[in-house]
Amino acid sequence: MSYVGPEFDSPQSRRPRRGPLTVALAALVPGALLGWAVYETAGGGSRGGGADRTATAAPTSGRSAASPTDDAKRPSGTPAAPASGSLKGKVVVIDPGHNQGNFQHADEINRKVDIGTNKKECDTTGTSTNDGYTEARFTLDVAHRLRTLLEKQGATVKLTRDGDSPAWGPCVDERARIGNAAHADAAISIHADGSAEGNRGFHVILPGSVHAGAADTRPIVGPSRDLGTRVAGTFLRETGEPPSNYLGEGTGLVTRTDLGGLNLSTVPKVFIECGNMRDSKDAALLTSGTWRQRAAQGISEGIVSFLRGS
Repeated sequence: MSYVGPEFDSPQSRRPRRGPLTVALAALVPGALLGWAVYETAGGGSRGGGADRTATAAPTSGRSAASPTDDAKRPSGTPAAPASGSLKGKVVVIDPGHNQGNFQHADEINRKVDIGTNKKECDTTGTSTNDGYTEARFTLDVAHRLRTLLEKQGATVKLTRDGDSPAWGPCVDERARIGNAAHADAAISIHADGSAEGNRGFHVILPGSVHAGAADTRPIVGPSRDLGTRVAGTFLRETGEPPSNYLGEGTGLVTRTDLGGLNLSTVPKVFIECGNMRDSKDAALLTSGTWRQRAAQGISEGIVSFLRGS
């Protein structure tokens, strides 16, 4: 991703992968997701670095839904057992990537935090479209829409940041801790990429197996793969956005072991890069409120399918 600041805990800006889109889009719809190949990709590009990653493989399937509106009130009280067809008792943590205030807090976001495998910057600024629509604004808008949809299904939803609070961050390790402390049944970090013009499409990032320092993803690798595969299928179906043509070999799935938000999670968690903000075609979608509602719908359906196990 092209951005102001250091490498951040998000999958932005990578070198284009070799080879064509090898998986037909129809094959990505829930029910046809079994046996997807997942690749851990090589970093690089304008982000100024990125850890080398190795190929891995993943499977699974999924589906379900809800409706719009922005700022709904969050449910309170102790979660009860799920009612039939309801997500009551289920907790979802939504992590809107970056923060508008990060630009004014360079010292704070450049501070290194421990992500298990190594130390990394607390956070970064994220990217923006060429006309200045920031990733931080995009992710919070989609998070609000997604929260509304999930709450209508009966879920309890927590955000790692909301509006202007906090003024910067949180750091990537704290974002993971918020999901862990909530004992989330599912957690998702929302992003948009900042790669080169012509690099299009979405990808979902799955945690690889990490066991180092404070990080131990081994218990969540399987369920996170299930969650991510379902989200990828329903996101494709609802938005029509193709899987990335520069990462994931056409599967829309990438596995990484260098992201603190995944490494430090003890609950099923994935990242989603909804599109490339620096590509004119993707930017036209990402800046559309109508499309962002579809994006929230697609993510919601994947999460609901995962939580219901259907």
